[in-house]
Amino acid sequence: MTTMSLKVPDALDAQLARLAQRMGRSKSFLVRMAISEFLPKESRGSRSSFLARALDLAGSVAAAPDLSVNKRKLEGYGR
Repeated sequence: MTTMSLKVPDALDAQLARLAQRMGRSKSFLVRMAISEFLPKESRGSRSSFLARALDLAGSVAAAPDLSVNKRKLEGYGR
């Protein structure tokens, strides 16, 4: 196994230490677990759809329900 060192903000280190204590695991174990979950998702991410990437934004803007089909409401938009 390769050894790696990294710098993390103090707040993140404290959060990681609390979780490690609570779970009875080492901080190294938790970091390895997080990285092993992150990398496969990120490598698939480039092939994901725009909807999948922006799903948390859907419905976050208050607007008229017929905005996409009512051309009158789009007059002057973008000027």
